[in-house]
Amino acid sequence: MTADAWVALVVLPLLFLLEGLLPFYAGRRDRLRHDARNLGLGVISGLVGAALTPLLLLSMAVAARQGWGLVSWLGLGAASGALLAFVGFDLWMYLWHRANHRIPLLWRLHRVHHTDPAMDATTALRFHPGEILLSNLANCLVLPLLGMTAGLFVLYKAVMVAVILFHHSNVAVPPRLDRAYGLLLVPPSMHRVHHSERRAETDSNYGTVFSIWDRLLRSFRRRDDAELIRFGIGRFAEADWQRPLWLLRLPFVSDPAPAGEVPS
Repeated sequence: MTADAWVALVVLPLLFLLEGLLPFYAGRRDRLRHDARNLGLGVISGLVGAALTPLLLLSMAVAARQGWGLVSWLGLGAASGALLAFVGFDLWMYLWHRANHRIPLLWRLHRVHHTDPAMDATTALRFHPGEILLSNLANCLVLPLLGMTAGLFVLYKAVMVAVILFHHSNVAVPPRLDRAYGLLLVPPSMHRVHHSERRAETDSNYGTVFSIWDRLLRSFRRRDDAELIRFGIGRFAEADWQRPLWLLRLPFVSDPAPAGEVPS
């Protein structure tokens, strides 16, 4: 099992417990069913990601042998090169996420993630396998261009899994801690806005690990009444559409609204 899978096995149960003890949104029903459905889709997508791992490793190995990538071209040392590749890949994740909201084909896949009507840590695993496929194929080009090593990529994935599980979680984080954490990393308060069904809010706060990209690239949006946020995209919220098999066919269902067009 990979490092990010081990992180998920540790962090996810801990957050599940905290969501029960200290929920931000209290009074949720059918929590176990909701989480089981998200985990079911997550397992399917995880298998697709695992199947593509050899291709990712091959792309990085070829780049290393050929001396490709920013780290090599700039002649950076081990520490500075690792920092550049780590931060640079997170910037790519921000750009890829933003593209998923703007390009119609990508949005059809990505909206599976956004149709969750009750956001919690398991929402972080709710992705269509088609999105995982395209994301990994794109990464096969980006990772060599950055000069990312396999070890550093494993580290990034482990950190990413911990951060995204936390910022999707339904844990009531003290405001001061949330703000301090949010100076560097994406906090729950920031990502809850991203899952709002309002278009102006769902098209904001795209950060994966670092919160700085949204501030630098003017996509940051704050909301002080997060308890009133309605999750989803205003469509496909019915119980049938929350089943894994229905979510798998969701990208192929016609949607009257174009990419990113969610009701306000």
